[in-house]
Amino acid sequence: MRIAIASDHAATDLKAELRDWLIDSGHDVADLGPSEGESVDYPDYGYKLAAVVADGSAERGIALCGSGIGISMSVNRNPALRCALVSEPLSAGLAREHNDANCLAMGARLTGIEMAKACVTSFLDTQFAGGRHQRRVDKLSDPK
Repeated sequence: MRIAIASDHAATDLKAELRDWLIDSGHDVADLGPSEGESVDYPDYGYKLAAVVADGSAERGIALCGSGIGISMSVNRNPALRCALVSEPLSAGLAREHNDANCLAMGARLTGIEMAKACVTSFLDTQFAGGRHQRRVDKLSDPK
């Protein structure tokens, strides 16, 4: 699967660990930055990640910042994105199954690497259930 990953400066270590683990797991990963040590603004990287997922260059996105809150808000400004902020695998799976989430957000200051891997695994391995959930998902991109 082609996965894009981006963070702010607070999450570069978690981003690097997840990127390497995903590559080792056979995924094609686009690291959208930033490099370690740069102080950056999370909206810039959230918008960049959203654009790559929205245009189909990546099938899924992983957004990281200190809490996960700010970057998830910026990703969700794009109407084609459904970014779920999670801290455990059940929510990550339900975000896919019920909400067809195409981006996962986590907080590096709140989520350790093993829990982050468990969340990403659940997110990537779960399929959207469709059915009754589809009309609700449709409303997320086209509110009336």
